[in-house]
Amino acid sequence: MNKNMKRLLEPGTRLYFVFLVVFAGLAFLFNMHLAFAEIAITALLLVYSLIVNKRRRAELERYIESVTYDAEAAKSDSLVNFPLPTVAFRLDNTAVVWGNQYFSELFNKGGLHFDTRLTDLVPEFRAKWLTEGKTQFPGVVSAAGRRFRVYGNIIRGEDDAHDFMGISYWLDVTEYDQVREEYDNSRPIVAIILFDNMDEITKNLPERERTHLQNAVSEKVENWCADMGAIVCRYERDRCLVIFEERHYQRLAAAKFSLMDDVREIVSPTGIHASVSIGIGRDGKNFEECYNFAQLSTEMALSRGGDQTVIKNRFNFEFFGGRGGEVEKRTKVKSRVMANALSELIRTSSQVYIMGHRYGDLDCVGAAAGLSCISRQLGVRAYIVTDEKSNVARALIDKLKAEESYKNAFITPQDAILRADKGTLLIVVDTNRPEQVENQDLLMDCSRIAVIDHHRRAASYIQNTALTFLEPYASSVCELVSELVQETEEPMALTRSEAMALLSGIVLDTKNFTMRTGERTFDAAAFLEREGADTLMVKKLLQHDMDDTVARYKILQMVKRYRDNIAIAVIEEPQDRVIAAQAADEMLNIKGVQASLVIYPSEDGRVTVSARSIGDINVQLLLEELGGGGNSQAAGVQMEGVSLREAVNRLFAAIDKYFED
Repeated sequence: MNKNMKRLLEPGTRLYFVFLVVFAGLAFLFNMHLAFAEIAITALLLVYSLIVNKRRRAELERYIESVTYDAEAAKSDSLVNFPLPTVAFRLDNTAVVWGNQYFSELFNKGGLHFDTRLTDLVPEFRAKWLTEGKTQFPGVVSAAGRRFRVYGNIIRGEDDAHDFMGISYWLDVTEYDQVREEYDNSRPIVAIILFDNMDEITKNLPERERTHLQNAVSEKVENWCADMGAIVCRYERDRCLVIFEERHYQRLAAAKFSLMDDVREIVSPTGIHASVSIGIGRDGKNFEECYNFAQLSTEMALSRGGDQTVIKNRFNFEFFGGRGGEVEKRTKVKSRVMANALSELIRTSSQVYIMGHRYGDLDCVGAAAGLSCISRQLGVRAYIVTDEKSNVARALIDKLKAEESYKNAFITPQDAILRADKGTLLIVVDTNRPEQVENQDLLMDCSRIAVIDHHRRAASYIQNTALTFLEPYASSVCELVSELVQETEEPMALTRSEAMALLSGIVLDTKNFTMRTGERTFDAAAFLEREGADTLMVKKLLQHDMDDTVARYKILQMVKRYRDNIAIAVIEEPQDRVIAAQAADEMLNIKGVQASLVIYPSEDGRVTVSARSIGDINVQLLLEELGGGGNSQAAGVQMEGVSLREAVNRLFAAIDKYFED
């Protein structure tokens, strides 16, 4: 019996015997006979106490052994006869120490050998969850044709106090899991299929050929839906509603939504390939929410240029395709509607703020000048919000400031926040992503927001806007603003500086009308020329000084090819972002290069990538893998918390994935 147990269960008599001995010693001072008698009595009492305690200790030990045996027997019987498969195993190698009958029968074994491992019986089983302090295995374990939820805990070994084992209890949830799986597989998915360019491919065709092309596209859709048991309904001339079950989604995603490729095989007599965009809503609470998700996905697909599939669930967007050229959906009617809606917003505002993206350029400032003209003509004061120190279009800003109407028109974001009121209208230009605007605090402070942009919509975009004019087909935001100026009901009188500013933005983004240039681009340029735009001054705004030119050509000396048609320059020292972007433009002049990328560290510790494309490579999709954005021919990204080497590896991985997909 250990000392603690002995102290608790045996009476404490030592103190009594000490006092008896002391009294006997004192008795010697008075009476010798009395003292000897007391000593004799004390000795007898001591012997009696020892005998009684020994007897009591023996009985107590027998009782404890009996109770312990009964408890161990009960515990052993409980584990052996436990109605769930139970197994004890070593944590380091999952070697089976013991398993009850139910666990043995589970694997059709008469008994489990000491060298049997759980990982051999169930390859997906791991013991890490127990060492992490968890009591349930993550997920469902499949064994012997059944599905189990596994619970367990850590126990101490008998031989070694430091030897720990795991014990697990296997709960059969096969039927429950099958019901859950069927519920998940049967959840509805709503898809909207939009025929992107039906008008374009059927334009000026005889009725018979037009009907033939429309039927060909419809047949592709029906074949795509044939084995899904889907509901297919064409509710508009160029839109089709499809409802199918979740069980088919993974197969469709694995095939990259092959309907897009199938439809692209249809070619009009004029040589134009047909294309569709698919907006999918899934994981909604009901049919209505799935349909709303599908509508948002369709809008996202159109705002990104069409010819792609966008999936919206309760948490985020997913994208497939989008590697073809943007499909023009802009018309004079749409521009007129947007112009009238913008005019109404401005009229009902106390003041107008115009804000672009960080490190504003000629396209950003030029668009702001055009919108300032519209606001001025409507009698509402407009302010251009920018950090002039970081704006790369400072020459244009100085040119505008020389005009009377632009005195005190350029303000800092901090001043704008202080002056803003409930009636303030904030117009965001040349970006649709909240993290890219000049100042996010100002964006959050303003309740009335309009967005005018020519970039594809990203997964993160400015929401709850009063007006969104997003046209990825446009060459620049200056082109869009030029159309708004023309389509406004009241005649707009651009100053020569404003016309020049708008034209400079178009010239910059089109690389002197060589990229992303369409019929509407030349119409806008012609309009600005008539309004007095000085092309020679535009040329001067685009000139570079000697140091910038030398720095740009130093970058070109670092160019290396990747996958034959991609030029990459890795710069180890911080670079000016404008110079890096210009170098990426210059790299496209190399024969055989379809895309160019410049990667370099920034002064703020981030790693920046500037990307350009002149061929079929969509650099926006490429850099979206790294958290960036832009459009198909010009994109960028800034990566935080990574070294230059790590960023380069990520970039190469994104390129490889782009081509593998």
